[in-house]
Parts: sequence; structure tokens; C-alpha cells
Amino acid sequence: MKKLIGLSVVLLICSVLALAQQRGGGQQGRPPAGGQRGGPPVGGGHLPARGPAPARTSVPQRPPARATESAPQGNQHRTFQDQPGHPEAPHVHTNNDQWVGHDTGRGDANYHLDHPWEHGRFSGEIGRSHVYRLEGGGRDRFRFGGFFFSVAPYDYDYASDWLWDSDDIVLYPDPDHDGWYLAYNVRLGTYVHVMYLGNG
Repeated sequence: MKKLIGLSVVLLICSVLALAQQRGGGQQGRPPAGGQRGGPPVGGGHLPARGPAPARTSVPQRPPARATESAPQGNQHRTFQDQPGHPEAPHVHTNNDQWVGHDTGRGDANYHLDHPWEHGRFSGEIGRSHVYRLEGGGRDRFRFGGFFFSVAPYDYDYASDWLWDSDDIVLYPDPDHDGWYLAYNVRLGTYVHVMYLGNG
């Protein structure tokens, strides 16, 4: 009888914990904002409080990126793995919201556009207050909520592990590169430059 009561108590506790975790898992089934002690150093549901600050320096001009099947040939990609276990892609630290890799400034020809905002400006919510679920497409053209975007050709490789039909992203303004936004992948903690293509 004692074993049966003990087993019942254990099952009740497990049920209560499971229910509490389900209810506290973030808005509308989305992961909670991260950065807690003991959490992953990158990604894992963390939502940066803000986008990056403008870069203090500017890189020398490089030949502009060409749109190709993969990242442009001839442009050497930098490494962004600043610590063991961190991704090779631009990313955000969960403990201090440091945007690793957003430091080339306005002179980076890989993000130069002759006609910034040629499709208009994104009219939806920007910043951690709104998380979007990707609804399909790929790096050349993807969508969420009726809006379409494309990844900067120079950043193609940095989005190779994104799930284009289910990942959650947050958009942040890019303070250095006119015509671009930063799409932050909540699951991975990585980000890429994206251009708004319009709605519909």
C-alpha cells in the first residue's frame, strides 16, 4: 500500500511539473527568452533585447558580392567561432547580447545596395517583442505572415542550417547597411542580413 501511495505521489508531482513547464514555455508555444544562468551560450530560445549598435570602424572596400548558388567565390568568409562550441556564423551571446560579427561598418561592400529599400520598408513589428515563424521558401526568397525576404548572397552559408518552414526569427534593424535588416534565428542564435521583398 505504501508503494502504491508513493508511486501516486511521484506521478502527481511529475504531472504538475509537466503542466507548469507547458504553461510557462513562452508566448504562443514559442521558446522563452533565454540568457539565464546555465543556459546555452548561443541560441536555445534567447531573444536579444536589442539589435547591434553601429560599428565604430569601417572595413576597407571589397569587391561586392555576386548572387550565386552559394556564397560568392573569391570573398573569404571570416570565422565567427569566438569560443569553443559557438557557431561559425555570426551570432549573439545569450549572457550579454553581444552581436558577434556585426563590426564591419558602413564601408562593407558585401552589403552595398545601389537602390536601398527598392521594395519599400518592412511595415511589421521589429525587435524582440515579435517572433515570426518561417513559412517556407529558402535563402533566395522566404516568407512569414505574408511578407517576403531574401538573404544577402554573402550570408548564404550562414543560413545553411535554418529550417525555412518552421524556425522562429526576430527582425532587427541594421544600423550600418542601408536596405538590410538582421534576421535572428531564435533556435540557433545566429543571424543573417535580409532584404525585404514586399508582401504578396
